[in-house]
Amino acid sequence: MTPAEAILERLAAWRPTGPGPHVTRVEAAGGALTLTADRADELSCRLTELAVSFPAGDDCTAAELTGLAVNAAAVKGLSEPLTVYEVDSTRRVAKLRSATPVVRAGQRLYFELTLSGRRQATLTRYAGAATGGRQAVPFAMTHESIAKVAEELLGASAAS
Repeated sequence: MTPAEAILERLAAWRPTGPGPHVTRVEAAGGALTLTADRADELSCRLTELAVSFPAGDDCTAAELTGLAVNAAAVKGLSEPLTVYEVDSTRRVAKLRSATPVVRAGQRLYFELTLSGRRQATLTRYAGAATGGRQAVPFAMTHESIAKVAEELLGASAAS
């Protein structure tokens, strides 16, 4: 079973009730996906975080981290393409953000993908005012998009 198939199978059966946050984890070949959502239905989830854990959880060199960030920027499953924003080789953390944030009601909305070495990739959505400051906001994704993003991130990790 491919990672996308395992994820789709799990999401098809996931029906959390009551107030969130709700968390589900899917073990897949090449890693694991953990979703935190305030809602989920038969087609989509309203997520607050999507995290992919990689099996090769060891540290990586600065060059490997940069390669991982470049590979992760090629993820096509999001509504907005990502670009490498920062690579901190000392802390072994890379940040990618939406290349072109969406502006809605005076706020910039953008995805931020944080790579923690070869251990984990965490996707969050932020809203920021033009005057500064930001806060994490929920974001909706179809099950198909979730599976695609997770599989692409697992592939990006393997390719670097």
